[in-house]
Amino acid sequence: MGDDRSPDPLEDLGERLRKARSGGSSQPSADSGLGRVSMSGFGAALRIGAEMVAALIVGVGSGLLLDNWLETAPLFLVVFFFLGAAAGGLNVYRAADRLFGERGAESEAAGRPRKKEADDTPARD
Repeated sequence: MGDDRSPDPLEDLGERLRKARSGGSSQPSADSGLGRVSMSGFGAALRIGAEMVAALIVGVGSGLLLDNWLETAPLFLVVFFFLGAAAGGLNVYRAADRLFGERGAESEAAGRPRKKEADDTPARD
């Protein structure tokens, strides 16, 4: 009767962690190495659209708040609209680079050459 106790929960947790670390997990990870995120086409489009809209909302909102606070009609609204659009464009570029960089790695594994990236080391004189 003393042997039918359940195992220690910490030992069970330790065993499950060892299995997950050894690659025994069959669930896809959200982050597939080197900061690359795998997602479907619809998810990628939704994320890219949300990046652009969020940056524009922050820019326009900041411009409106400054215009109301400083009583400068549409000056800051116009300036921050363009700043928000530039920030949104940069965010979209970064998101697309992550997505297409992952696809480039997949095509490289399949034998197709990948576009060579610029070297990040500074030039020496």
